[in-house]
Amino acid sequence: MDIHEYLNNDYFLLTLTFGVYFLAKLVRKMLQLPVFNPILVSIAFMICFLTIADIDYETYKLSGSKIDFWLKPAVVSLGVPLYKQLHSIKHEMVPIFMSQLVGCLVGIVSVVALAQYFGASRIVVLSLAAKSVTTPIAMEVTQSIGGIPSLTATIVVFVGIFGAITGFRILKYGHIGMPSSQGISLGTASHAVGTSAAMEHGMEHGAYASLGLTLNGIFTAILTPYILQMMGII
Repeated sequence: MDIHEYLNNDYFLLTLTFGVYFLAKLVRKMLQLPVFNPILVSIAFMICFLTIADIDYETYKLSGSKIDFWLKPAVVSLGVPLYKQLHSIKHEMVPIFMSQLVGCLVGIVSVVALAQYFGASRIVVLSLAAKSVTTPIAMEVTQSIGGIPSLTATIVVFVGIFGAITGFRILKYGHIGMPSSQGISLGTASHAVGTSAAMEHGMEHGAYASLGLTLNGIFTAILTPYILQMMGII
């Protein structure tokens, strides 16, 4: 096996990806700088590596498909911290549901309106509507309304990383200090990546972020087609 065959090997690419992510987490822990988000660092490194090694994306995607099936169970596992905080959440269900409904509506309407204002094509607008929910749900929603799932996946990752890097800083400027409010805001706006960042701040942050991620995913999956119909997009 020559070096090019070795670099194109599925298991080598998977091992490299995991290794880079692990090292990126160590760097983030040492430097304590939000900009060194492990996902962002890993993506940047792998793009550079694939370009230098002349490995096409389809080859890398094929190696990643070996672990794609873990994506949905990983999202379900976010219910564990939610269950541990269930006694507190039960007393706040009405304001939580109302805030999630508003968050879903604002998230969809704002991105669609901005995309239209800046001249985005109809198919791009459809692909942006589900930007704030986790990748499996976002791609399913986009496919059902006629958008481009791969574009949606890219935007979802960008939104998640942006929220993980800037979310707590923005909440601080907005004088939002309660762990429950911070967590649910990050989960609603930045899905699983934001939830991961929230969990680094504590179990309560993580539990409410998981709740925000889950409820926004449900509301977005149900309401997106109707909201787009009301806006005249579909």
